[in-house]
Amino acid sequence: MEDRPFADLFPPATRERWLGLVEGVLKGGDFEKRLVSRSADGIRIEPLYEAAEPVAQPMRAPGPWRISQRLDHPDPAAANALALADLEGGADALTLVFAGAPSARGYGLEAHDVTALETALSGVMLPLIGLRLDAGARGIEAAELVKALAEARGEALGALDLDLGLDPIGTLAATGAEADEGLSQAAALLATFDAAGFTGRAMLADGRPYHEAGASEGAELAAVLATAVAYLRGLEASGHDLARARDAIAVLLVADADEFLTIAKFRAMRRLWARVEAACGLDPKPLRLHAETAWRMMTRREPFTNILRTTLATASAGLGGADAVTALPYTLALGLSDGFARRVARNSQIVLIEESNLARVADPAAGAGSFETLTQSLAETAWAGFQEIEREGGILASLRAGHLQGRIAAMRANRTKAVATRREALTGASEFPNLYEKPVTVLDVPAAAPMPAGEAALPSHRLAEPYEALRDTSDAHLASSGKRPAVFLANLGPVAVFNARSTFAANAFAAGGIEALGNDGFVEPAALAEAFTASGAAIACLCSSDALYATHAVAAAEALKAAGAREIYLAGKPGDLDAALRQAGVTGYLHAGGDLLALLGAALATAAAA
Repeated sequence: MEDRPFADLFPPATRERWLGLVEGVLKGGDFEKRLVSRSADGIRIEPLYEAAEPVAQPMRAPGPWRISQRLDHPDPAAANALALADLEGGADALTLVFAGAPSARGYGLEAHDVTALETALSGVMLPLIGLRLDAGARGIEAAELVKALAEARGEALGALDLDLGLDPIGTLAATGAEADEGLSQAAALLATFDAAGFTGRAMLADGRPYHEAGASEGAELAAVLATAVAYLRGLEASGHDLARARDAIAVLLVADADEFLTIAKFRAMRRLWARVEAACGLDPKPLRLHAETAWRMMTRREPFTNILRTTLATASAGLGGADAVTALPYTLALGLSDGFARRVARNSQIVLIEESNLARVADPAAGAGSFETLTQSLAETAWAGFQEIEREGGILASLRAGHLQGRIAAMRANRTKAVATRREALTGASEFPNLYEKPVTVLDVPAAAPMPAGEAALPSHRLAEPYEALRDTSDAHLASSGKRPAVFLANLGPVAVFNARSTFAANAFAAGGIEALGNDGFVEPAALAEAFTASGAAIACLCSSDALYATHAVAAAEALKAAGAREIYLAGKPGDLDAALRQAGVTGYLHAGGDLLALLGAALATAAAA
């Protein structure tokens, strides 16, 4: 009998052995192209990493992150009812989103005096919760209202877990408008608050304006770090002790559905800030790190998929060390979210914390080769971006000159192309769309008209907007004609041959609101043309295998053209048949990696005009 541990009976698992097995599976395929990807910053993402030595860094205090809920209903009384339901339902923090703030999305709390704020927070015991203000250009006003409310209630400012959220640089980035006093006024306010016993955070370096404009993870980190350093300098120059200035700064990063890069981004932020503290001669302290799930990943179509995205983003932020997470309700892109959508937002966090126990370990990614490598790579990329901003005179000078906006615009163009070609897939919008989706409910509260933005403002975009615009056109056609724009699937051969590309084509056209009309397949061009005419469609798409295309596609295209097809597409790439297919009437090719948005725009215009 063999008297050894079972694992010792096998050769050790080494990277070299793994690479040998991979080479056999790839059968000559390019390892780099098939298995290695890159982030928007160009950071190399390997398919497999070896264990790494953990890097010591400050992390979140022991215990779960705070579950923060947006308080953004314009009516103070209605906002209060929502706040109490959230806190009774398990949330332990509130984000007061005031009307006019960029993040209010056309809504926001209308509170211009203490009475209105008292109404909104009636029954809320402020010392027991976390409170973050999100007021944009009204930040000073909102902070003074909270101070007045605390004084009226007899509550000490020092007893509150309070973030004033003052961010004049972020306001400039989001709106293009500078506050009249800016940082000097914020520094004066902090002095007043400190004199009253305040020990919380006054300034917030917010990553949302950059993320919503299309910034990569490294660019967001660089902008946030440059903003935090600008606040550190400004507060010290205004007479605040450097250590107090450090403690008065918090950071908000965006969490999106890329779990690897989100975890790495949050870990990298703490590492970067510790480097700034060391350069200032300060002993590192854990940074107050807020998270909010990404606005740019939210969709209006098939909004239930937003639940999956926000839950994954929340988990990633929590695992990355966020102190408080605000999950956007899944219906927010459609309007002001009701109690059910808010319940889903908080319950997803409760499940992650209480049932999945994700907050039990302070830094669960420590020592994992992938996360340690990505964290370090992101930190290096962000530090280089931060240095570039500093060479431009700092974040304010960079924004005023348009340098940072220009770099983010280039990133946005790359991301826009990735969305158009579906290299960055959007479930429910560009992938797996549902033309028969069920409507969701939102509160019957009209959104305010968007505030005019200055020339220097970074744009705020959701990635799905171009596809949603096509779907809106389709809906308008349905409302006026009683039917959707349609494409006839010209399936060639038996089901086993055309089914894969037919399914691919149906999903692709549905992303633009074009209904696919299927069938059991054809062999004879005359029968195909007759079925096309009977369908009433104006456009058609050939679907079959490459082998059948070689013998049947040209004749089929000619028959469809003779039958009156205004646009003829082919699912797949043409290969050597391109010239012959074009001559026969084929106008475009539908394949992975192609510009789907451009194709759908042309197809929808033709189909809707029929």
